[in-house]
Amino acid sequence: MITKKPEQAKVGDHLPEVTFGPVTRTHLALYAGASGDHNSIHIDIDFAKRAGLKDVFAHGMFSMAQVGRVVTNWAKASQIVTIGVRFQALTHIGDVLICSGEVVEKFTEGSDEFLKVNLVAKTKPDVATVVGQAVIRIV
Repeated sequence: MITKKPEQAKVGDHLPEVTFGPVTRTHLALYAGASGDHNSIHIDIDFAKRAGLKDVFAHGMFSMAQVGRVVTNWAKASQIVTIGVRFQALTHIGDVLICSGEVVEKFTEGSDEFLKVNLVAKTKPDVATVVGQAVIRIV
């Protein structure tokens, strides 16, 4: 089931998906400018080819930002305790990221209730590029 609010969530519920893309060179150039990460592997095709790649690929944090939108679209900023990810595969030019979350645990610490949410960003054909978890405080 897709849950609309953290306060209504149960273990097994899914957060509304976020789809982003297809990823373009313009996205990567704009991200490089905004983040200050001008690593040539992300913006210079000749550099990428010299490194043995077919083309440039997205910054890991660019992909993390897309999966993070699953949480930030669902919960208030004040409710988000942590978001952490692992980078598992490259996001290439032309990829569409399908980002999702699932509530995997509900727990209490002191008088506060929390949700643990598993996060994933996948490209077609179903390759996980980013996986992670978030902890949300229920208010």
